[in-house]
Amino acid sequence: MKDFLKYVGATVTGLILFGLVICILGVMSIVGMVSSSQATQNVSKNSVLVINLSGTLQERTESNIWGELTDKSMKNLGLEEILSAINKAKTNDRIKGIYIESGMMTGDYASRQEIRNALLDFKKSGKKIIAYADNYTQGNYYIASVADKIYLNPQGMIDWHGIGAEPIFVKDLLAKFGIKFQVVKVGKYKSATEMFTSDKMSDPSREQTQAYISGTWNNVCQAVSQSRKISVDQLNRFADNLITFNNPKDYLSEKLIDGLLYTDQVKAEAKKIFGLDADKPINQVDVTGMVKTKENTDGKEIAVYYAYGSIVDSPVEGGLFGSEHMIVATEVCKDLESLANDDDVKAVVIRINSGGGSAYASEQIWHQIEMLKKKKPVVVSMGGMAASGGYYMSCNANWIVAQPTTLTGSIGIFGMIPDRSQLLTQKLGIKFDEVKTNKNSLMGSSARPMNAEEIGFLTQYIDRGYQIFRQRVADGRKMKISQVEEIAQGHVFLGQDALKIKLVDELGGLDKAVSKAAQLAKLDQYYTDNYPETTDWMEQLLSAATRKNYLDEQMRSSLGEYYEPFILLKTMNQQNMIQARIPYYFNIR
Repeated sequence: MKDFLKYVGATVTGLILFGLVICILGVMSIVGMVSSSQATQNVSKNSVLVINLSGTLQERTESNIWGELTDKSMKNLGLEEILSAINKAKTNDRIKGIYIESGMMTGDYASRQEIRNALLDFKKSGKKIIAYADNYTQGNYYIASVADKIYLNPQGMIDWHGIGAEPIFVKDLLAKFGIKFQVVKVGKYKSATEMFTSDKMSDPSREQTQAYISGTWNNVCQAVSQSRKISVDQLNRFADNLITFNNPKDYLSEKLIDGLLYTDQVKAEAKKIFGLDADKPINQVDVTGMVKTKENTDGKEIAVYYAYGSIVDSPVEGGLFGSEHMIVATEVCKDLESLANDDDVKAVVIRINSGGGSAYASEQIWHQIEMLKKKKPVVVSMGGMAASGGYYMSCNANWIVAQPTTLTGSIGIFGMIPDRSQLLTQKLGIKFDEVKTNKNSLMGSSARPMNAEEIGFLTQYIDRGYQIFRQRVADGRKMKISQVEEIAQGHVFLGQDALKIKLVDELGGLDKAVSKAAQLAKLDQYYTDNYPETTDWMEQLLSAATRKNYLDEQMRSSLGEYYEPFILLKTMNQQNMIQARIPYYFNIR
């Protein structure tokens, strides 16, 4: 019996040691693979940069160790990486051209315009661009129209229908559960609360939404018209008549495409256009591989700081924000302070893509930018949105650059307080009593809605916040308060219209913002470095066990366009009561 226990103990000990060795070897393998994937790469001669327009277009691609190890697409595209790859391909003698393969990609038109402009700049090198798709979405065709040759599968289609908005209203749904919202807001155009308090768009909201989608569509048509030599009137007729469902041969006769080819046929055509050997396979480099080629670090550093997502005081767990990128005021302020104190950084470009969020958090970031600006030039580059709290952050910069279709402005704030008293007292039958020392001790109680006096106090607080917001804009943009008020009231503007009213200084993308920063810092030779650093592999391993995004991702997939307005309620208690935010969800189609 003793020998039996001794052998069992030895076996167990051996298994434990074996498992420990396997774990150590596994970690070493992971480190090796990650290090290899992050190493600088070389491009083979006669290569073609392949850009696959599929997935969700974001400002940056967050590093994901599991995606790299399993070689599975994490279904997101980083605008930062795409622009860098195109720029490097332009000056790399080993790259013969760009091949765009179009799939299903979601993203705002301002970001698409940034990609399109980068491709136009690439063509100045004399290199060719080819685009191919089984089916073109409208947004992807807008990008692909810049190509020298556009090809489509003989059985494919081009979605071309115009742009529409279909906002969702959930007031009546919430009422079925005994929930309503009490709202205090400043600005007739501040329509972010309408989703929860109305059953249709207000006239001011309809006015600014119509201006937004019409201006964006006009930009799309003008660009496609110039590239394809098709009149804007004709493009509008295509949309009105839903050319989407036409015979693919009609796309060819109407000059929307240059040929109908199957996938095997487009390879041979690409070799001819790029001047490659017909008998050899095409050397392909993807966006990630192109980005990993050697960087030019001559000259002085300009920091490009990415701030995108909802603006929050501190990290919000779960729901609408838990699985999305956030602008966390406490973290951003620390980062900007570090950049201010970094003597190697001569100027800072802040890339903002946000529809706003917490008014308090926006004020904290505004202050930190004020401190940063005292030490070095600060230029803001606006992405798809830099509105409300996003504009609050931006208005203090030395210079502001926006795309023509950037959504900006929306100078105004609101307070939205959920009233669950009917749900609790009538639907669920919960009873409340009260004991208090002062008459307003129980303000914000779940047992009842706010009374007129309490709403009056909240209104005063919000009015004061609005006055501060206006003052920040007036000081930053060198305007009078009365001038700001004329364009405030929560009014949302396209970037091209914001330029006319002096809310922005210049139209363009990130490249123009960097050039302006260099000019302000008086730099003849410079390079850029991106901040904040993405999460490293060890942090990802340690946090993997506590991630709670999977269910949110499944819910998003199931609910589709209804996900955001519904899941917002889940995190309502974690958000600041006072918000500087554009409409929560435009539902642009």
